[in-house]
Amino acid sequence: MARPARHIWRLLKWGRTLAKHGALRGIERDPNTPPPVKRLARIARFGTVQPKEPDYAGAFRDIGPAAIKLGQTLATRPDLVGEDAARNLLKLQDDLPPVSFDKIKQSIEASFEQPLENLYSEFDPVPVGAASIAQVHRAVTTDGRKVAVKVLRPGVREQFARDIDTYEWAAAHVEAMGGEASRLRPRLVIANFKRWTNRELDLRREAASASELADHMVGTEKYEIPGIDWDRTNGRVLTVDWIDGIKISNTEAIRAAGHDMDELASRLVLAFLKQAIAAGFFHADMHQGNLFVKADGTIAAIDFGIMGRIDRRARMWLAEILYGLTTGNYKRVAEIHFEAQYVPSYHNVDEFATALRAVGEPMRGKPVSELSVGQMLDGLFAITRDFDMQTQPHLLLLQKTMVMVEGIATQLNPAINMWDVSAPYVRSWIRDELGPEAAIADRIREDTETLLRIPDLVRRIEDRFPPKGGAPEPPPLPEVELMWERRVKKERSWLRYLVTFAAGGGAAWLALTQGLLG
Repeated sequence: MARPARHIWRLLKWGRTLAKHGALRGIERDPNTPPPVKRLARIARFGTVQPKEPDYAGAFRDIGPAAIKLGQTLATRPDLVGEDAARNLLKLQDDLPPVSFDKIKQSIEASFEQPLENLYSEFDPVPVGAASIAQVHRAVTTDGRKVAVKVLRPGVREQFARDIDTYEWAAAHVEAMGGEASRLRPRLVIANFKRWTNRELDLRREAASASELADHMVGTEKYEIPGIDWDRTNGRVLTVDWIDGIKISNTEAIRAAGHDMDELASRLVLAFLKQAIAAGFFHADMHQGNLFVKADGTIAAIDFGIMGRIDRRARMWLAEILYGLTTGNYKRVAEIHFEAQYVPSYHNVDEFATALRAVGEPMRGKPVSELSVGQMLDGLFAITRDFDMQTQPHLLLLQKTMVMVEGIATQLNPAINMWDVSAPYVRSWIRDELGPEAAIADRIREDTETLLRIPDLVRRIEDRFPPKGGAPEPPPLPEVELMWERRVKKERSWLRYLVTFAAGGGAAWLALTQGLLG
């Protein structure tokens, strides 16, 4: 890990860029911002000329690739960065100038240890897309398949490692300041960001994710995941089938091609629900550039570097929460939050239900053009502070993806009602998973498993295995030495040196005195 001075220098440099885009004003004005962070922000913006309207997306884009990814993550956290900043960060496009073809060719040949011509009979040197982590080229394999080839930018792994090192250092210091900063758990946010990013930086993981999602989506009408060319895929290069289609953002072209816009929007929402609720494994980067509509109306998804995963218990809670909000059963939604230990037990469940009603009631029966899931999430974030609800990092990707899906669905069909589309699917899933037959099947399976564990259970004490809440056990966080701890250690070491010196000097003086007296 770098020295504190290196981290502070990076933070000041990034802060300077943020200040030039007017992106530090919110931090300075927020009463929950720790005083040391406010002081650092003031130093960073000193002497800068700031625009009237902050441009958070522009600032993160100028800072660099890791900041772009971090900005996209923070777009899901209006509770952390504020509603205006979160809304602006949603516009953050992950596109950068491409790397030269010579470097890309060298990278491919070095990773496969053979000439490019042995792998591809045709390879377009001009990329079809260039992002912060990788860029994509169109190619034809030596066996005649049309493919898209994704190649990591040279040096990107090292650059991300340096920047994330500083993010971890900064998050540890901010969280240690206590108060609101501690409740928001920035260290855990960065830990999850690091884990997601490390997955993206290994293209074999992306290939495996695409393959797994394709298995989950078998039988889903007109939803496609491109096939993987495993012989031409490794950690730095990913080769998949080429998708011919219209970008889902090009609504005019889709309409001109004769597609049913309302049906497309509904199918997109249902595909997401199947991934998130039924499979517990979902495409978490469903922005407009990663979805295409093929000639037959099939929705094709690409880019599986960011994936979300939710365990079965959390999915059941999620389904009940969604269904409770659609039906107005706020008491049950509140009870689930307490059962999942999202809200501490010292709060009153009825008061929490009333707060949820204030968020949910204005939305029911209205189209997205008037009220939305995104606004609902903003409302939920607003009440979490009042009820000491800690951030649930395992749900951050889900929240981000819900906002993305809603935005695309609204573009396709401005009058779509997300609740009306979602409710029948969620109701059906709850009936299948939580109904009498499912309950009996679960009980039989659980009882059988318990019987098989009896010999082992006899040797254990049940108190060692307390029941867990809805959030999975957080990952181990890196040890970060705080600056004030470092200062105390230095003071102690100097004191130790002084004591040692004094003791040594005293001993020498005593010996000398005894010698003279003797």
